[in-house]
Amino acid sequence: MPLHTTDALILRTYKLGESDRIVVFLTRDRGKKRGVAKNARQSRRRFGGALEPLTYGRVGYVERERRDLVRLDYVEQLRSPLSALDGEALGYVSYFAELIDEWAPEADPNETLFRLGASMTDAIAQGVPIEPLARYFEFWLLRLQGVYEVDPALSDEAQAFLVMARSSSPFALARATVSHGALRELETAHRALIRMHLEKDLKSVRVLREMRSGGHRG
Repeated sequence: MPLHTTDALILRTYKLGESDRIVVFLTRDRGKKRGVAKNARQSRRRFGGALEPLTYGRVGYVERERRDLVRLDYVEQLRSPLSALDGEALGYVSYFAELIDEWAPEADPNETLFRLGASMTDAIAQGVPIEPLARYFEFWLLRLQGVYEVDPALSDEAQAFLVMARSSSPFALARATVSHGALRELETAHRALIRMHLEKDLKSVRVLREMRSGGHRG
């Protein structure tokens, strides 16, 4: 059973037993995988903080015959969104990771989706404004899934943002000017599409909503 090494994005983890974790990660070349990280809850030597959502790293794992879970041997962290100084931006990390997890099929390579996720890691770390970045990510994720429909009721400003997003990198958002109102329009439209196609609300959406309402109370 050879060790396979590849670039990957960590999406989420679950507790397994007393000391292990199940890690869901998206690889560049083999799609989404689920693996057991032995002693990940007790020893930080092998994994450290590399199992946080949307961490980009080099992973090593072994696939075993007739087993759904791979054995995750190591994660070498290369880039992390946790280097961002913006606490609000960090609140979106799990949202991005959950959306990728929901739409990435098991063991089905999709390098375009992988590159989109990796660009979010870099953009958050570089301080790209999080609200425009979130709308950009939703737009591209829905387009990649072939389910994006432009709401004709959107304002001219919101539609202009989509035109810009179609031809720009996420890093260009650092120089973009878009109003709070246009971003809220897009958020509402995108969330409705996501809910319709996933047939559920995401846990991370509820967290973001609570985070926003808590900020308003403060």
